Amino acid sequence: MPAKRPVGAVTRGTTNPNRLRRCDRWLAGPQAWRLRSSPAPTVVDLGYGASGVTARELSDRLLAVRSSVTVVGLEISAARVEAALPLTRPGLSFAVGGFEIPVPGTVRVIRAFNVLRQYDESSVADAWSLMQSRLDPDGLIVDGTCDELGRIASWVALERSGPVSLTVSLRLRGLQDPAIVAERLPKALIHHNVAGSRVHAFVSDLSGAWARSASYSAYGARQRFRQTALALREAGWPLLDDESRWRLGELTVAWSAVAP
Repeated sequence: MPAKRPVGAVTRGTTNPNRLRRCDRWLAGPQAWRLRSSPAPTVVDLGYGASGVTARELSDRLLAVRSSVTVVGLEISAARVEAALPLTRPGLSFAVGGFEIPVPGTVRVIRAFNVLRQYDESSVADAWSLMQSRLDPDGLIVDGTCDELGRIASWVALERSGPVSLTVSLRLRGLQDPAIVAERLPKALIHHNVAGSRVHAFVSDLSGAWARSASYSAYGARQRFRQTALALREAGWPLLDDESRWRLGELTVAWSAVAP
């Protein structure tokens, strides 16, 4: 019987070393409990692109918190899988696959970065649903987007029950306005960033809080971003993280506050 065709389409495949470090840091930080609570967690790097370097970096960073983690890089392009094979090692492998996630058993984490951004928005719900069907009970999907150097990033976190949060992560050095993240919102949100929508209100309030916190620049960008996050929380935005993340230029808001 011929193998089933992977679900999805070949994307541009552009990538760079350390491009996904912000998401990796989040997975190895506040989400590390998902790895530690599984005896042998499987993590999938879906659509890693023309180079397997981001899958290798993900493996390196997660091994620091869970020595038994297995990372599988999946690509629809057989040529990209072939190119990544020299990076294979115990606990890190590469295979052909798409949103159907063709690995044995269920999966603890699926990271799909800069993948759905290249699809029509109408494809998002089906892709999410298919990936969710492959998660174990404590599993997580990270559907994210970032710029070419990984200095501007955002991602939606989904559990089996549905999306739970939106995270914004920005390089603070030289940051002029955090509203720049609007250019890198995930596909599920980017076309809804228009006046009157919840995500537009969030990005606008983020920008406004940053502007009003300008006096804190004298104490450094971290203190300014911390004050920005505090102002958002005081304004009623349901932030799910704390100062330990804010100092990294990162904040997470409940999905219900920004959902289309």
